Amino acid sequence: MSYSIGIDYGTASGRVFLVDTSNGEIISTYIKAYPHGTISGSLNGKELPHNYFLQHAEDYTNILKDGVQQVIDDSKVDPTAIIGIGIDFTSCTIVFLDEAFKPLHMHDDLKDNPHAYVKLWKHHGAQDEATHMKKISDAIDPSWLDYYGHSVNSEWMIPKILEVKHQAPEILKQTAYIMEAGDYLVSLLTGKNIRSNCGIGFKGFYNEGDGFNYKFFKAVDAELPDIIKSKCEGEVINIGESAGSLSPYFQSLWGLSKEVQISPYIIDAHSGVLGVGAIEQGEFTPVIGTSTCHLMLDAKQEAIPAITGSVKEAIIPGLYAYEAGQAAVGDLFNYSASLAPKHIVDAAEAKNMTVIEYLEILASNISIDKQHVTVLDWHNGNRSILSDSHLTGSIFGLTLQTPFEMIHRAYLESTAFGTKMIMQQFENNNIPVHTVYAAGGIPIKSKLLVDIYANVLNKEVVVIDSSNATALGAAMLGAHVGGAYDSLKSTVMHMKQPVYYRKYPEPTKVKQYERLFERYQALHDLLGISHPELSYIK
Repeated sequence: MSYSIGIDYGTASGRVFLVDTSNGEIISTYIKAYPHGTISGSLNGKELPHNYFLQHAEDYTNILKDGVQQVIDDSKVDPTAIIGIGIDFTSCTIVFLDEAFKPLHMHDDLKDNPHAYVKLWKHHGAQDEATHMKKISDAIDPSWLDYYGHSVNSEWMIPKILEVKHQAPEILKQTAYIMEAGDYLVSLLTGKNIRSNCGIGFKGFYNEGDGFNYKFFKAVDAELPDIIKSKCEGEVINIGESAGSLSPYFQSLWGLSKEVQISPYIIDAHSGVLGVGAIEQGEFTPVIGTSTCHLMLDAKQEAIPAITGSVKEAIIPGLYAYEAGQAAVGDLFNYSASLAPKHIVDAAEAKNMTVIEYLEILASNISIDKQHVTVLDWHNGNRSILSDSHLTGSIFGLTLQTPFEMIHRAYLESTAFGTKMIMQQFENNNIPVHTVYAAGGIPIKSKLLVDIYANVLNKEVVVIDSSNATALGAAMLGAHVGGAYDSLKSTVMHMKQPVYYRKYPEPTKVKQYERLFERYQALHDLLGISHPELSYIK
């Protein structure tokens, strides 16, 4: 019997799971919210721009050190039976490090400089840089962005590096390494400068044939190629390969064998695809959390407009992984709940329910044909298919008689409509969808959301009996590189969790939602394409 460890870093917390490699059973867990949380609004008493979202890297390393130790201790398994460790991380979480791999914000003289901190995925301070990169590509060589949906997102690594160059050049001068936070942790575990093909492929303009796109970088900024070469190059390891053995420091810290293998980091949503077992062509996987990442696999690479990228073998060997996304989903539902009127809050408390749980009951009682509220779900910008972080959310169709639960239902529906816009991009570009796998904790908790998605998308929606798909996917990678099975596909088949339930579309509801989607799409095109300036905060 052997075990692997999967470590899942989300937006707000980290989770460590020790898993039985024979069947995917979770033996012990450790979950902890980041003590520093997300730093926004202000930093050490100084006001931050509204689109700044930062984090403290010490939260990640403490969860790594303490969490692995606790799951080993709690499980009471033989440490020599642990064969591998996998890490998934919310991508576009960018860390700036010194020569000793110490995050710059942990230097006393830089603790008040926001650009020394980890830039979280939803940090949108680099929109001007992203817009400039897109304009340069359009003017010189549009093919540079063929496999990035002909877009550049402000969340990605290169725009954020340019942001620091423009806003805090002194930080860039003190930086020895710039990397995704997942790569940072794998580099710590192995004692080597490691980069995952998944992370830099999707977020760094890197491909397996040519490496970084230095022609593009030079056209954008003459100094950018030297910055990338000196601070972002490293040994690139593909998903499914080992990044190396556990370093002596961590062997000693946890009492583990030197034979323990470390997987390169995988983007958290991509890990969820492994966790739910959606590893075949035609399976569309929205990983629904604070935001949603939409993943597809296919044997061919198509240049699909308005998605966020496609990378060879970034999830499973032999297939291209495609990605698109929505910047606010779970965050949007929580935002809606935070606005609930007092009578709903009081009623939820009286029933010993959360506000979101009670709102789901109320919203479920609203029939689709009575729904007259439409929401544009851009409260944190639009990632796909408009790739514009300046866009803001809107609500249409309110009257003095509109109940709040109708508005809440419209928030849920808006994320389904946004997902349909993305799914249509795939289907209209020769990547067909036959089944939707709803991953993440929210689909387990919200049957209303799953019902809405099945009927808006007009597809079968499969909900897997695991809210831990991302952590489990990371554990699968640890098991594979540790030698539990001879292929990653075989590892997934042995360790994936069972189906919780399947939801099939209902023809009457599908027809009703077609009418509501037409309204959403018209508003989407009006405020997202024809007149986006009406949606901007100036």
